[in-house]
Amino acid sequence: MIKLSPKTNLLEQDSYHYPLVDVTEPNLHREVFPYDEVPKVQFNHTRVPLGMPSEIWMTDTSFRDGQQSRAPYSVEQIVDLYKMLSRLGGPNGLIRQTEFFVYSETDRTALRRCQDLGLKFPEITTWIRATLSDFKLIRDMGIRETGVLVSCSDYHIFHKLGMTRSQALEHYKKTISAALELGIRPRCHFEDITRADYYGFVLPFVYELQKMSREADIPIKFRVCDTMGYGVPFTSSAIPRSVPGLIYGLQHYADVPSEMIEWHGHNDFYKAVSNATCAWLYGASAVNCSMLGIGERTGNIPLEAMVFEYASLRGSLDGMDPTVITEIARYFEREMGYVIPPMTPFVGENFNVTRAGIHADGLMKDQEIYNIFNTEKLLGRPASVTVTNTSGLAGVAYWINQHYNLAGAEAVTKHDPIVLFIKEWADGEYAAGRQTAISTEELEDLVVRFTNEQKKEDK
Repeated sequence: MIKLSPKTNLLEQDSYHYPLVDVTEPNLHREVFPYDEVPKVQFNHTRVPLGMPSEIWMTDTSFRDGQQSRAPYSVEQIVDLYKMLSRLGGPNGLIRQTEFFVYSETDRTALRRCQDLGLKFPEITTWIRATLSDFKLIRDMGIRETGVLVSCSDYHIFHKLGMTRSQALEHYKKTISAALELGIRPRCHFEDITRADYYGFVLPFVYELQKMSREADIPIKFRVCDTMGYGVPFTSSAIPRSVPGLIYGLQHYADVPSEMIEWHGHNDFYKAVSNATCAWLYGASAVNCSMLGIGERTGNIPLEAMVFEYASLRGSLDGMDPTVITEIARYFEREMGYVIPPMTPFVGENFNVTRAGIHADGLMKDQEIYNIFNTEKLLGRPASVTVTNTSGLAGVAYWINQHYNLAGAEAVTKHDPIVLFIKEWADGEYAAGRQTAISTEELEDLVVRFTNEQKKEDK
């Protein structure tokens, strides 16, 4: 059947319907995932069109997936971080939801405390075991949406659940029905979709869920989970690893609207951010992130990265307050003793710090030469330098001006006596075998020492 597509306004064939393929042996895509070799990226030269939704946003999993890789947060820490998420996402709710565990009393207490704040965003959702008692628990807590695990690769269906595809499908349908009967919006987590049989299981399962959603008149969300980080953003790559193909297929073959599609990725192959951006570009409204990227194994999509990806794609922060990113990073360090790798973009100690003298000289003349954007305005972090054996006179001068907020006529140059004094002292340290950078405390002491010597000479 040919009909006019409301999405493209073109005549398109409308005969796509993939039946469940109930195989007797699991399809493990061994040609793509040979366990003793590096996974292969397969190309089929099929390109799908860009399809950025009219609205895109972020969701957060810091209190769920983020807690699976670290010590549990305390109640106060969850409440503090929840308030920061709300401020970061801004009045337009660009961090739209955050999900909680409800297994422990600590989790439930934190959830209630956050509910009591009365904040519109982020909406509190949960992730639960697929049991009737858990569904009733969250309903009684006033939760409207919950995540439900529906593992979809044969690795999970055959080897973890010990089921066939048809058995898994019926099992999942019963679980989702239990949520719908209680009036709860299910968010189906399609675990390990980047190793699944997309046409033989995923799409037939989606058809069934879409039908259930229509009959119950309750929306069902689809979280596309790149559980092992196998997804790739290349437009001509083949399913199941193709992020463009996975997102496009949900829309084109199963009529899933953008606002019901959420991407959840991991960083095992350093592609978490690029894959998340790709999901936005090809039709998913939501990308699921965690603060500082903390999550299973190599972590989740860093929330702070997607804040800036959003601004890059939309041309505006749309009310988000990125200075809260720096507050969140400092809170993790101060309150939890969390060590952020110093080179981490936006939040690491060395993010906008230079050690090279030639770079410091450029910063003194024009910060735009060596700073990616106005980090002082957008993150509350002015560009800075660390004084080492490679910093040169320019590095010392820049440190003094930045540390003591000297500008205009008050600013020192690399030829000022105090700069020469500190540089000479530092050169002596490194000539004697020092390997570490000069600390802030040492530099402050040198400034005091030079000032005192100047006062003596003036007398």
